[in-house]
Amino acid sequence: MSDTFCPDCKKHTEVAFDHSAGDTVCTECGLVLEAHSVDETSEWRTFANESNDNDPVRVGGPSNPLLTDGGLSTVIAKPNGAHGDFLSSSLGRWQNRGSNPDRSLILAFRTIANMADRLGLVATIKDRANEIYKKVEDLKSIRGRNQDAILAACLYIACRQEDRPRTVKEICSVANGATKKEIGRAKEFIVKQLEVEMGQSMEMGTIHAGDFLRRFCSTLGMNNTAVKAAQEAVQRSEELDIRRSPISIAAAVIYMITQLSEDKKPLKDISLATGVAEGTIRNSYKDLHPYAARLIPNSYAKEEDLKNLCTP
Repeated sequence: MSDTFCPDCKKHTEVAFDHSAGDTVCTECGLVLEAHSVDETSEWRTFANESNDNDPVRVGGPSNPLLTDGGLSTVIAKPNGAHGDFLSSSLGRWQNRGSNPDRSLILAFRTIANMADRLGLVATIKDRANEIYKKVEDLKSIRGRNQDAILAACLYIACRQEDRPRTVKEICSVANGATKKEIGRAKEFIVKQLEVEMGQSMEMGTIHAGDFLRRFCSTLGMNNTAVKAAQEAVQRSEELDIRRSPISIAAAVIYMITQLSEDKKPLKDISLATGVAEGTIRNSYKDLHPYAARLIPNSYAKEEDLKNLCTP
């Protein structure tokens, strides 16, 4: 505390500093003498995560434990407008002379980050994909294989393990030219290699139709009432012996729900949103249709309304 002249008290009074709000308050009358002041003193705190380093300095980029030097090495960038003269300069020669053992890893992590950003994935999935790729890369068993397919497969596995699965078709759309077949083969290869290394089966997480449903409904622009009904129908479908993939079941449920609403969705639009072929949706719908009364919530459609469903 310190003394400052208070205009309300007409005298010097003790003041208190509220550092969280940046306010200077008179302790006698409660008048805010100064608001939102900037604290220009040094903030001697440590921001080191899980380390014994008590250095309060917080400059530089974050460390990456997957890289040899923690990702804190310095790279001399090419000046703007510089062309061939950069490599012939002293800085360029020293830059190329120093060998960076993590050069390929940095490029791979950057590619994974770009794919994850395009899919709107969170940072935990990116980190998990980086860890998977680092484990596979350490085994020295991916040389000669399609790098784009390997990276896409790492991201697919990471999504599964973090309970945020994406379809292979979604991963393929950002995989820089890798096909679904190549990504599938890469995924099987990675799982096999890591299972041999760990000596146990690799946990991939279980895929449920509900994992994809809300995203598909959002793409189709369905209202909240229809989305809730579809979610409840998908949960009830797990009690039935429907031998279809979760994505196909989700697409068929959406088709069934939209038929009972005023905003009907064409089968073609559902196919584009879910990535499931129209014929597959029809076949899945055919399997679900006999259980429509058990799947559709009564709050969404009465039993007589189910007669409006088209016959498969």
